[in-house]
Amino acid sequence: MSIDRRDFVRLSALTGGAAALGYPSALLAKEGGSTEPYATLDREVEQAKKPLRILVLGGTGFIGPPEVEYMLKRGHTVTLFNRGRTNAHLFPGVEKLRGDRQAGELNALRGREWDAVIDNPASIPRWVRESAQLLKDAAEYYVHVSTVSVYSDNTIVGLTEDGPVLELDDPTVEEVTGETYGGMKVLCEREAERAFPGRAIIVRPGLIVGPGDPTDRFTYWPVRIAKGGEILAPGDGTDPNQIIDARDLSEWIVRCVENGAAGVYNATGPSWRMSMAEMLYGIRAVTDGRVRFTWVDWEFMQEHEVRAWVDMPTWFPFTPEMQGFSTVDVSRAVEAGLTFRPLAETARDTLEWVESWSEERKRRPRRFGISPEREAEVLQAWHERMG
Repeated sequence: MSIDRRDFVRLSALTGGAAALGYPSALLAKEGGSTEPYATLDREVEQAKKPLRILVLGGTGFIGPPEVEYMLKRGHTVTLFNRGRTNAHLFPGVEKLRGDRQAGELNALRGREWDAVIDNPASIPRWVRESAQLLKDAAEYYVHVSTVSVYSDNTIVGLTEDGPVLELDDPTVEEVTGETYGGMKVLCEREAERAFPGRAIIVRPGLIVGPGDPTDRFTYWPVRIAKGGEILAPGDGTDPNQIIDARDLSEWIVRCVENGAAGVYNATGPSWRMSMAEMLYGIRAVTDGRVRFTWVDWEFMQEHEVRAWVDMPTWFPFTPEMQGFSTVDVSRAVEAGLTFRPLAETARDTLEWVESWSEERKRRPRRFGISPEREAEVLQAWHERMG
């Protein structure tokens, strides 16, 4: 059996699998995901050449906190617009406007002007249409954070921003599911571009990772590797893998605003083709545990009902049906200044963030990653098969 887009969206619908590709933080909280913010920025940041007034729609979920903190460090004036329900304690010195896009409550935005708007959480086209139309004469640029899940053909290796995208049968749908998510984000992009022609910045991230990750997806690997022992690893280690640290993404978005970099950008990483083995061994480099990776082929894992992307997070087998999913072309974003911190830094900071969790959070069942019991069963079966 192979994995195709139908299998992928089914998994997404069942597990919230598209969460780190852009699901709103409110939905993550509803599904039991963590919305605890990341650690604060502890390095020197150069001041921007020109301070800007930036409105952030959202701003307190996953990519919002590092984004806002970076803007403040750069000397910009920030205004947050949200319902005040997620991490409302963050940034006490920042202006906060209250409203509810779901209910169409945008009055707090009327009569104001900013240099740019950053729209982080919107997955419903109506939200983007209403906010972008209201603000089209009140700001110069509008950033919409979209997703690589907009693409309709995952057989294409090296998908560029001009690749084919999904089209919804019903463009009025407002229920975000694994099957509607990508098509709804396509419509969100179009609403931003319609209101801000030539002034919209469309960012299509891949799997967003690092401290603050509400999905536990990438987090599974540093935590599991830090425990040590024999580890079930998917495939033969050569399958490509693409991730981006939320802080790299957030800081680059801010620089795009500063530079007026209108256009569409795939924003995942790294800039070179990273294999699953390189990712796992890169994580291992920051841990002290004695580790042995046992690479198990996809056919065997299917026989034993080990699920790609869910039990083996961040990973899809490099099959003809899905070979494009982890080989997206990011050269346009790199040319526009996207940079990537070392994988070791992301892994180390993720582990430190996990250690800071409350005891209640640590006891919460993980949504991704194979359980220790199942991992042991599959490894035993594999060794018996191999003799």
